[in-house]
Amino acid sequence: MNRRTFLKSSGMAIVAFGASGTPLFLTRAAAASTTSMLKRKKILVTIFQRGAMDGLMAVTPFTDPNLAQARPRLAMQAGKTKGQLIDLDGKFALHPSLTALERLYREQRLAIVHGMGSPSTTRSHFDAQDYMETGTPDRKGTASGWLNRASSLMHSTSSKAETTPFSAVAMTSAMPRSLYGDAPALAIARLDDFGVRVGGGNNAAAMALANTSSKGFESLYEQTSQKILRGTGQDSFDAIKILSEANLKSYTPAKGVTYPTSPLGDSMKQIAQLIKANVGLEIAFAESGGWDTHVQQGTLNGTFSRRAQDLAESIEAFWHDIEPHQDDVVLMTMTEFGRTVRENGSGGTDHGRASCLFVLGNQMDGGKVHGNVPLLVPENLADGRDVPVTTDFRSIFAEVSAKHLGITDSTKLFPGWNGERLALLKG
Repeated sequence: MNRRTFLKSSGMAIVAFGASGTPLFLTRAAAASTTSMLKRKKILVTIFQRGAMDGLMAVTPFTDPNLAQARPRLAMQAGKTKGQLIDLDGKFALHPSLTALERLYREQRLAIVHGMGSPSTTRSHFDAQDYMETGTPDRKGTASGWLNRASSLMHSTSSKAETTPFSAVAMTSAMPRSLYGDAPALAIARLDDFGVRVGGGNNAAAMALANTSSKGFESLYEQTSQKILRGTGQDSFDAIKILSEANLKSYTPAKGVTYPTSPLGDSMKQIAQLIKANVGLEIAFAESGGWDTHVQQGTLNGTFSRRAQDLAESIEAFWHDIEPHQDDVVLMTMTEFGRTVRENGSGGTDHGRASCLFVLGNQMDGGKVHGNVPLLVPENLADGRDVPVTTDFRSIFAEVSAKHLGITDSTKLFPGWNGERLALLKG
């Protein structure tokens, strides 16, 4: 029985959703404790674009005539008119719905990696996401996620005093595969709902908890003979106290910053809250859904455009919100695979191979499109239909982990992989 199993099956559980309010004893506990200021740490923020983003539409090789032939309804032209693709370097152009990222690219803070993906040839969303989150393509059953292993490696030489319950946090209602493993991690859908509940509709037990002193609450866990129960309770109690002291409910973003009113925008705002509250965050995970564009993908309007605008504006708002902390933060997107070069009969694109991702930070070798997308002729395509994977996603993840988080042993981070890191960060 591990900690995750306990949290799923026990009567008392940490929740980040559906809580009606913080019990009285939590307020009392917060008032009786003091959170010490923590040493500023390097932070990796990740966004998983679930559904497989069309990299050819996000960052278009617009000078390739083969793309326009393959996509008579979806191909777009680059230019200076509003609604046209934004020319980045004479070869690649940014989708106009990603305009919010242009300035970060021009400032050389944003790097793009194209032709990236997994060596696995699966076209299953479930399998491809699992392989990317575990960092072990075509190997099912890997117990841990790569972000959890990163957290473990970062703390392998650290003392417990340097860690907090918020070292690794997913802004999701369930723990993502990336954070499965032995290192502590929290899944919190909403910070202002984070609390403790008693399952099974046991109202008497809930009232008893609400009238329990903070010392009595902790003693509930100390009395058990199960070490896993004690550990889970104490970690949870510590997390709640820290959040209460940070007073995150009254959070106001930096002047001029407006987040999109979307699940991703909300997640990015809450990650900014944790960073600015100095609660010891090192790894953050958020996700953006709806990238599976089989039908009516659209150009200026449609599913892709809406998802792209939300992604770009959420990232831009987050980056400006954390301005005093930017030197400590790197943000990276990821998606399980790309889309077909040729559009389908429904005005969309089907499951493909390579896509692109974005990496943002003050130490980036930015203002560039890294990687390689060959001329889109049939003989250059994977299976005669897809953008080939020319950059293994692990070479990107390993580079960010090494240069930003200080994890230089890529073989421990990605078991069975001995590839080269892609140079993305300076130094």
